[in-house]
Amino acid sequence: MSALFLSPPSFDGFDGGAGARYQARREVTSFWYPTWLAQPAALVPGSRLLDCPPLDVGKDECLRIAKDFEHVIIHTSTPSLRNDCKVAEAIKAQRPGTVIGFVGAHAAVLPTETLKASASIDWVGRKEFDFTCKEVAEGRPLAGIAGLSYRDKEGKIRHNPERELIHNMDELPWVADVYKRDLQIEKYFIGYLQHPYVSLYTGRGCPAQCTFCLWPQTIGGHKYRVRSPQNVADEMAYMKKLFPQVREFFFDDDTFTANLPRAREIAKKLASLGVDWSCNSRANLDYDTIKSFKDAGLRLFLVGYESGNDDILTRIKKGVTMDEMRRFTKSCHQAGVVIHGTFILGLPVETPQTIENTINFAKELDVFSLQVSLAAPYPGTELFEMARQHGWFAKRDKADIVHQDGFQDSSLEYPEVNKEEIFEAVDRFYRAYYLRPKPILRIIKTMLEDKDVFVRRCREGYEFFRSLRQRKETLAAARAAAT
Repeated sequence: MSALFLSPPSFDGFDGGAGARYQARREVTSFWYPTWLAQPAALVPGSRLLDCPPLDVGKDECLRIAKDFEHVIIHTSTPSLRNDCKVAEAIKAQRPGTVIGFVGAHAAVLPTETLKASASIDWVGRKEFDFTCKEVAEGRPLAGIAGLSYRDKEGKIRHNPERELIHNMDELPWVADVYKRDLQIEKYFIGYLQHPYVSLYTGRGCPAQCTFCLWPQTIGGHKYRVRSPQNVADEMAYMKKLFPQVREFFFDDDTFTANLPRAREIAKKLASLGVDWSCNSRANLDYDTIKSFKDAGLRLFLVGYESGNDDILTRIKKGVTMDEMRRFTKSCHQAGVVIHGTFILGLPVETPQTIENTINFAKELDVFSLQVSLAAPYPGTELFEMARQHGWFAKRDKADIVHQDGFQDSSLEYPEVNKEEIFEAVDRFYRAYYLRPKPILRIIKTMLEDKDVFVRRCREGYEFFRSLRQRKETLAAARAAAT
């Protein structure tokens, strides 16, 4: 039986495949690969993966394609659920017999609420849903599929027993062929990665306990379950042949360096391939390890610094101190490894002073590029529970975490700083960081070295300042409505 794995049309520029922190529209055109859908799609013969946002597929075209499939499996999220339900209802209206399932962190944590969101949803997958999707697509009765919640013939919601997490990750097929068959890799951009790029997972789960991080707390778990180094190296060699135009491969594991002996072994195997690769890392590696990765082709670390205040880092269970971050960053600079740093405003318990501390800390670290996010209390995370218990939510609707235009909203506020002040600080953070001589000269240097990069940076610069202007307009409108 045929199955369509679908990321529906959504906000203009909405990145539904985004990683651990949030799904939202970014300041510049950014799209992560829909690997969470590609993996089960690779298990189902005759399937298709349709990732509408980066491919500019609108609702009408999406419905035309969906009409040919008996099963439609939609990857949803907290901010996109309402929109995704409308798409599901339209699919059901044109072909009532279509069996529609919802998967993703929101569905995993709130299966009953997700099913109640629309009568067009027949089932939801809980936690790790690869083989759940496969069994549904095979036509098995929903009542007998582990890890699934569904609505029976009487309309009553049923929850089947949990599905055991996958322990032998080498059992999963590679996503390379699904990417090649169904995606246009040139449509996927990440500002700090070389273009075109390809991302993939070499493992799931993360041993870190960060209170805000979505996937380990909802789907992947806190045990880092990994593919063997040889399996990873073999797929990388295959991808290099399949996508000769790719300039960089990104390992999208929550923390690729969580198992350092394995990471070192993979790096050794990649050295002979002659590819540029990048990964997520905690800011706690020593110089020798960083240099060995650099010698094996590592170009960039994506690093979550989060805050420039040690008390906040302790509250969010980051597990890394500011001094450790300083040492790590210095070692990366010395080894010639580029860093894209991520920071979050609005974590417990933010104040005007801690915001300034974080801005100054970022300027001190002086990484190549950075991203400033707003704390996103997703259901199923410890941050969500803390916010609920302490009354930090700024809105009655706790799932309201993006604006109507898809940009992230400030969901939390504290005694010393309200949500508008936190929201406004993002603009101030970006301007304070990037409108300095060193970052400007770094960006100009990359533009002069590569014509394609020159064109890309001009586009991104336009998008970046346009987004900052839109943020100001959104804030002004919110203040006017409040008065």
